Amino acid sequence: MNITIIGASAGVGLECVKRALARNHKVTTLSRSEIKIASSENLTTLRGDALNKSDLLKAVQSADAVIIALGTGKNIKATTLYSDFAKLLVEIQTELNTQIPVIVLTGFGAGDSGAYNTFIMKIFFTLLLKSIYANKSIMEQIISSSKMKWEIVRPGLLTNTGLTEKYRTETSLYKGINIGAISRADVADFMVKQAENPTLLYNYVALSSK
Repeated sequence: MNITIIGASAGVGLECVKRALARNHKVTTLSRSEIKIASSENLTTLRGDALNKSDLLKAVQSADAVIIALGTGKNIKATTLYSDFAKLLVEIQTELNTQIPVIVLTGFGAGDSGAYNTFIMKIFFTLLLKSIYANKSIMEQIISSSKMKWEIVRPGLLTNTGLTEKYRTETSLYKGINIGAISRADVADFMVKQAENPTLLYNYVALSSK
């Protein structure tokens, strides 16, 4: 199938590219930075801005599924990247009138999941990530209120440990949920497999290694 990955130059996005290619998909990427990965006949890389309508339209118009893995890198300043992107994506999907699955990466701490973080993680979010996660929460609201076939993925703390294909998924929030660390490779594995077969549409899926 044809999978488009937005925000593919690093982190979970890059891991999604690797995982999708390993599973023999045709992959189109859109990112502002060069993707450091071996060339492949199944890989089409587009350099562009996810907030530019023509760039985003070109990236998604032939896709069978879209994976969103936008990030701000080490920049923790307040941003409207996520909400601006969500508005544009909804606009494009409405114009294209397609019903392809859109698998969106945010993080455990976005939306109502923030209340279920551990005490230490709540402090961490308050001190460092409050502004970024506030905008991720707005992105979630925009996408979940749209007519798209959406799925929002909220992993715990991301690590660079290897692929295991063994992780816990939670679609409900409850006291003591304890969403811990998970490797970027395993998050990518989950997102690619959901792009292939979206069994958890219209869910907020928390991911943890155990």
